[in-house]
Amino acid sequence: MLGLTRAAYRAQHRAFALQSALFGEAIRIAATRRFRRRADPAVGRLLARRFEALMARDLANVEAGLYPRRLLFQMPIAAYARRLPALIGDLPRVAERARRGHAHDLPAGVDLDAYPAYYRRNFHWQTDGYLSRRSAELYDLGVELLFGGTADVMRRQVIPPVSRLLAGRPAGTASLLDVGCGTGRTLRQIAVAHPSLSLTGVDLSRYYLEEARGVLRGRPAALLVGNGEALPLCDAGFDAVTCVYLLHELPLDARRRVLAEARRALRPGGLLVLEDACQPADSPELAGVLARFQRDLHEPYFRSYLAHDLAGLVAEAGFAVDSVEPHLVSVVLVARAV
Repeated sequence: MLGLTRAAYRAQHRAFALQSALFGEAIRIAATRRFRRRADPAVGRLLARRFEALMARDLANVEAGLYPRRLLFQMPIAAYARRLPALIGDLPRVAERARRGHAHDLPAGVDLDAYPAYYRRNFHWQTDGYLSRRSAELYDLGVELLFGGTADVMRRQVIPPVSRLLAGRPAGTASLLDVGCGTGRTLRQIAVAHPSLSLTGVDLSRYYLEEARGVLRGRPAALLVGNGEALPLCDAGFDAVTCVYLLHELPLDARRRVLAEARRALRPGGLLVLEDACQPADSPELAGVLARFQRDLHEPYFRSYLAHDLAGLVAEAGFAVDSVEPHLVSVVLVARAV
């Protein structure tokens, strides 16, 4: 049975990698010169090795009982297939926005004053930024295609520390907060792994929370519109806080406030699990790729993110850092509130 699981798992990722390559070709056809760069073979080989290591880690986590086998096959392929034509059809608009540098091309009728200044832009040149349901519907598919079908694999690397925290605890006695929960993909995977865990998600975009409610259908979670810099939650209310791919999209002062709020929301000794883009400190061999990321994919605060070591910021916020582990192009940091 394990052998069949491994074979099916590998076949799934090979198929999605092929789709990602086709999507990448569509981007090159639509793109400006900004994106037309010859691939570096050495970097390609490095990423291939890291990809294989991530696949092996994913399977090992299942074998160790840290999350269930069904998570290996939870990608919503049918939903993604339905949304793919809309995503491809939007590529010329994305390319034109990138060519013109229209970082503040946002939908009409949205009260921008309700959001902090750094949020009033279209990250990744994506249509509507984070401020429409259409953007929310296309976001996860775009990210999966960008990362060759590994986005959910990387996201679920936050689950093993949570599983270890819960080991031996009575069911239904622990709570977890996901800050910047977006469309709910991380929360859904945590809910599958730990159905009795009390879950709360906070995000600035009500449009993305609407999508999250659909993603989490049948899996209870409290979803709240709120800013991670000022969580609408009481002190010391959670046993664990997760935060996935949020911090690199924030300026430094906001990053610090989010970490301070995570510390406030945790009970003494509570668990913080961060996942975000890797940094030179943990992945020096990817320094060139990381340096291009801000320019190529319009990540306005990424240079600052790279310049300030994540572990150092976490320690400043009142945590003891337990581990920092890279996974493909991401890093997972585990810390305890002290």
